[in-house]
Amino acid sequence: MKPTAIVYTSNAGHTAEYAALLGEKTGLPVYALSENVAVGSPVIYMGWLMAGKVQGYKKAEKKYKICALCGVGMGATGSQTEDVKKANTPPKDLPIFTLQGGFDITKLHGIYKFMMNVMAKTAGKSLAEKNDRTPEEDDMLSLLRDGGNRVNADSLSCILDWLKEQ
Repeated sequence: MKPTAIVYTSNAGHTAEYAALLGEKTGLPVYALSENVAVGSPVIYMGWLMAGKVQGYKKAEKKYKICALCGVGMGATGSQTEDVKKANTPPKDLPIFTLQGGFDITKLHGIYKFMMNVMAKTAGKSLAEKNDRTPEEDDMLSLLRDGGNRVNADSLSCILDWLKEQ
């Protein structure tokens, strides 16, 4: 089934940015999950990741026919797919994509800000003490220490390729 819209949930803005970019590239309309989209519509759902869980997915799954699921997190594009499968238990045939968004502690609120402050300190310290970091670990350390935006239109190529096949 071909999607007729992109629906997303964003916390710090990175998922919203990807949804807008994907909308520009595909011509599909883009809606926040809180907006009114016809129930049962076939959509690409995009949500921010927290411990592998795509935020808003369960709510979107009840309202729409999800054609593809996309999680946006701090990890490298494509690196968190297995975590998303485990944490969200989507149908086996549902295409899953993960994109690297970024980290901006100033855009987080409440418990999420507290949790990410703790995580940034503990994971950042652990990574900083590691002598043989990979380039991906160096990038993660940079995000944890300094924040940053890794949203990149080129990262959407996997989703765009999938859409061409639909």
